[in-house]
Amino acid sequence: MTYEPNALRAEWMRLRASEKGLHALELAERLEVSECQLLASACGAIEPVSAIRLEASWPELIAKLPKLGHVKTVTRNPHAVIEVEGTYDNIEFFGAMGQSVSSIDLRFFVSRWAHGFAVREETRRGISRGLQFFDKTGRAIHKLYLRDTSDTAFFDALVRDNASSDQSARQAVEPAPLAPTPRRDEEIDLVGLREAWLAMKDTHEFFGLLRKFDVARTQAFRLIGDDLARGVERDSLEKVLYAAAGTELPFMTFVGNPGIVQIFTGTIAKVAPMGPWINVLDPGFDLHVRQDRIDSAWVVRKPTADGVVTALELYDAEGEQIALLVGKRKPGQQENAAWRALVEGLRSSARVPGATS
Repeated sequence: MTYEPNALRAEWMRLRASEKGLHALELAERLEVSECQLLASACGAIEPVSAIRLEASWPELIAKLPKLGHVKTVTRNPHAVIEVEGTYDNIEFFGAMGQSVSSIDLRFFVSRWAHGFAVREETRRGISRGLQFFDKTGRAIHKLYLRDTSDTAFFDALVRDNASSDQSARQAVEPAPLAPTPRRDEEIDLVGLREAWLAMKDTHEFFGLLRKFDVARTQAFRLIGDDLARGVERDSLEKVLYAAAGTELPFMTFVGNPGIVQIFTGTIAKVAPMGPWINVLDPGFDLHVRQDRIDSAWVVRKPTADGVVTALELYDAEGEQIALLVGKRKPGQQENAAWRALVEGLRSSARVPGATS
């Protein structure tokens, strides 16, 4: 769409002042632009929000992030947000895929990364500084914010070395691609799909399995049989979080988008509902999920060389994953029996999204 950057920024600042508490995505949606375009309108501004457009090889820039020290990271999709404080470390890339294996645990898919900005914002808690990254459609992929112990001198040097020569306030983005139409149920080789599923030795094989049989994820869950995937009530996430809170039951929470997946591993203490959101509010870890956007929830069992891994997976009405939870484990370890019992105890759903036949 056509927009005038100065007018956009002025309206953004008006909303920011009059309706405190609106997040960037909410502001962008209200103003009918992408979040990236909204932020770009702050390029060249001074206060209360200013931005510097970056131009870099994203793997090379990401590889330098451990030098920032302790930071706060935020990864989101339209219906879930995960916030983790820690450090990037053990960063490796394998072509367009990479990982940070540390207190900040990430899987990068940098072919989806298109735009980056350094951002300075005046907030009620003081000055916030950080980096924000977006895909070609202007959708946020990943954000990081400096904390009191972060290396601000290195941050300044990183921004200076990667600042783009283009600091215009206008940002071009591409339209979001249309979601693929799932194949009809009767076109799926269900016998082959089930055999391949049961033969898995690692959960990561599942993505290739879906591609091989050209089947959508929730479609596979519907068809495969209750012994491998069972639809459960849409409030199952809330039930699991409350059951796990304050216990010594560690589990892994995955929240991602096409450009990144962020993982938190550990126990939780405080669960707090707020409007349509269910939240975990713990020191160093926050999780926010819109329960009213959960269209289906599934208990999914994937065979591995170490035994079955049992997950709670949540999806929206378009079949996009909102979040995934599994028990804490490492290769060579069997699944925690307490986690399996908790998830297996979830009530089956009487409602399953309709078939495509």
